[in-house]
Amino acid sequence: MLILGDYLIIHPRKKIGIKVDNLQGKEGAKRLLAYQLVVTTVFAAAAGLLLGPNACKSAVLGGLVCMIPQAYFARKVFKYSGAMAAKKIVGNFYKGEALKIFLSGLLFTLVFKFSIIMPPVFFAVYLVTQLVFWFSPLIFVNQYYGSKSD
Repeated sequence: MLILGDYLIIHPRKKIGIKVDNLQGKEGAKRLLAYQLVVTTVFAAAAGLLLGPNACKSAVLGGLVCMIPQAYFARKVFKYSGAMAAKKIVGNFYKGEALKIFLSGLLFTLVFKFSIIMPPVFFAVYLVTQLVFWFSPLIFVNQYYGSKSD
């Protein structure tokens, strides 16, 4: 067995898990989180200017409650790559999704218990940030292929 950085070269007769970072998946996740951060920042600035500092704080918290669990999920899911790590990828997907749901619930609880926020602003920014996630395949595909109008 030979180990080079994050790569594990497997001995031909032994079944050992392989840890190869899924760089393409990680880059996509970073871009998605960057888009979500931009959306959260724009809405927080608008809410702050129009409705005051409490609305700005509510918007920031709404965006963070959406982004933090997704960042954890992406880190967990894109830890492995390749056909030899398929079981680990699926296992991490289910673990990541379960912990993402738990983390979302925990963050919602902490925000509503310890922060004075404006719930409509909080939920509006949470929803818009989530919409960026839902529509990300359309955004990324259009950026990759570009528009093909002749």
